[in-house]
Amino acid sequence: MAPIQQQMVFQCAEQWLGGLFYHISPRGDGWGLDRDLGSAGMYCMRAVDSGEKGFAWRRAVVEADLPPDTALRVYAYAADQRGWGAWEDLDQGLRELEGDPAAAVREIFGLPVSDGTDFLVQRTGRYLWLAFELTSAGAQAPSVRRLRLWMAGDHMVDYLPAIYQSQDFTRRFLSIFDSMYADMERAIDGMPGRIDYQRAQGEMLRYLAAWMCVDWEEDPDLLRQRIRSALADHESLYTVEGVRRSVRRLTGREPILVEHFQVSPNRPECRDPEVYRRLYGEDPYCFFVLLPEDTFASQRQRQEFQRQMEEVIPAGMTMRMIQLKQCVQLDWHTYLGINSTVGGYVPAAINEQVTIHNDTTIGGERNE
Repeated sequence: MAPIQQQMVFQCAEQWLGGLFYHISPRGDGWGLDRDLGSAGMYCMRAVDSGEKGFAWRRAVVEADLPPDTALRVYAYAADQRGWGAWEDLDQGLRELEGDPAAAVREIFGLPVSDGTDFLVQRTGRYLWLAFELTSAGAQAPSVRRLRLWMAGDHMVDYLPAIYQSQDFTRRFLSIFDSMYADMERAIDGMPGRIDYQRAQGEMLRYLAAWMCVDWEEDPDLLRQRIRSALADHESLYTVEGVRRSVRRLTGREPILVEHFQVSPNRPECRDPEVYRRLYGEDPYCFFVLLPEDTFASQRQRQEFQRQMEEVIPAGMTMRMIQLKQCVQLDWHTYLGINSTVGGYVPAAINEQVTIHNDTTIGGERNE
């Protein structure tokens, strides 16, 4: 049986409100670094009230997404009073800071208690303030989803004779194994929720997508939608609708698919077989994908699309892509606001100084 633990869990957007946000922006029920504002940011929580003076703050665990070239530092300050220096309320004082608050936070909080996600707070006081400093040296931005603060609960030392319970070294030594055991039990109990793709985040969501042979998508909601329909999508992957869906997913455009039997020059109703042979050939195992001219921003994107499509078309089939240019074709009679004749008969005088072109009409009346 897992030990009984009393914790404070911060995992809702409303719980983060009222804190100090500097180059930090909300993200769902959490928050993260805003790379548009800078490469470093800081968030300082409102005071957490334990309700007990001289309370010894223990362990804290931060659940965060920390891509490569990113870092997280945590600062902690605890006191029995809410004020600090000339400020009657430290929360209000921090929110009134102008500019970069990092220097003021370091002065109040001191050195960081951790540069990781699982640490001991080691502060004493009724009220606890935690400040998180996020930095990024790359294009990706770190974010924080959840915070757990251990308040009280069972400990391995509680099951030892009283003579050992009063020894601080024994408690601190057994805390290593106590935290390992508690985390293991919690992970086992929470396994059904962790492998639920509708709730999973970050690396776990990518891992679940790999189970279903679903390629990674930047948008988590779109990735969940693809996981939900993975079975039906795989069943129809090599059909016409499946190919159209693959093109739509890779380009964001609605394609026009032309199969050989639709334009075969040997069909009785084909008006101009030579034109069809020139446009679509006579290979029955080749189909055509028609897309707008501006579908791809570069030749590299076009080549990457063709490479990815080779993996999702039926075996033995080849795909040819045609990008359609936007144009307007005017016939002889076209409505342009008025009934206008775009082309008409132009008489010509034939003599030794006039060249007769192959599109010249000879004969007829002037009123034709």
